[in-house]
Amino acid sequence: MLIDSHCHLDKLDLTPYQNDFSCFMQEADKQHIEHMLCISIDLEAYPSMCELVQPYDNISLSVGVHPNVDTGQDPTAAELIALADNNRVVAIGETGLDYFRSEGDLTWQHQRFVHHIEAAKVTKKPLIIHTREASVDTLRILKEQGADEVGGVIHCFTEDWNFAKQAMDLNFYISFSGIVTFKNAKSIQEVAKKVPADRYLIETDSPYLAPVPFRGKPNYPLYVQQVAQFVADLRAVSTELVAQQSNANFRRLFSVAA
Repeated sequence: MLIDSHCHLDKLDLTPYQNDFSCFMQEADKQHIEHMLCISIDLEAYPSMCELVQPYDNISLSVGVHPNVDTGQDPTAAELIALADNNRVVAIGETGLDYFRSEGDLTWQHQRFVHHIEAAKVTKKPLIIHTREASVDTLRILKEQGADEVGGVIHCFTEDWNFAKQAMDLNFYISFSGIVTFKNAKSIQEVAKKVPADRYLIETDSPYLAPVPFRGKPNYPLYVQQVAQFVADLRAVSTELVAQQSNANFRRLFSVAA
C-alpha cells in the first residue's frame, strides 16, 4: 500500500478511464494506492476540485495558490484560513517561489508566500513548498516568517543535500517525485540516499513529471510505485520498507489517521 503525497487529481487525463474519475479510483484501489493528497494551485478551480474528491475518504486536500499563477484571485491570509476550515484540508499550499517561470519584479510572489505561511501558523497546518531557482530566498523567508512552527514538505525536491539539511532544520520533510528517476538527477538521488528514514515522502505530482519508464507521458498517482521502487533501490532497502516509512511520515506530518 502506497501514498501519493502530492497530485493534482482534477488535472488528470482520464481518457484511459472512460473519462470517468470513479473508474480511475477503482484502478487506484486495485493498484493498492492507499491515500492521495490532492493539491490546490488556484482558487478558481478549488470548488470543483473539492466536489470531485468529496466522495472518497482516502483523498485529502490542500488549499493554496501556486507561485506561478499570475491571474485570478490572490488570497489574503484570512481567506486561506477560512478555506482551510475543513476537515479534509490537511495542508496549506502549494506555495513558495519560482524564479524559472516568473520574471521581473516578483514582490507579489514573496507577499503571497508570506500570506500562506501566516495562514499555516494560524491553522496549525503544514506547508507544501514549491521552490525552483529560488533556494536562497525560499529558505530565508521560511526562517524570517517562523515557518518552523508548523513545518511541512519541500515537494518535488530538486535541490542538493545542503538545502535538504537546512530545510529539515526548519522542520520540513523532503518529498521525491518522478524526477528522482531521471538519469541527470544525480544530486537528487544522493539526497534520496542520505535523508533520514523519518523525514521523506514520495509523490507523483501527476499529471506532470512522470517517472521512468513513463517519462514524457501523462502521469498518474499509480506511478508512485515506480518512485517507491527507485528510492528503495537507491537506499538498498525493500520497496515495502519505503512504503512503510513514507506512509508513516505522511500520516505524521499531515495528521491523517490510518
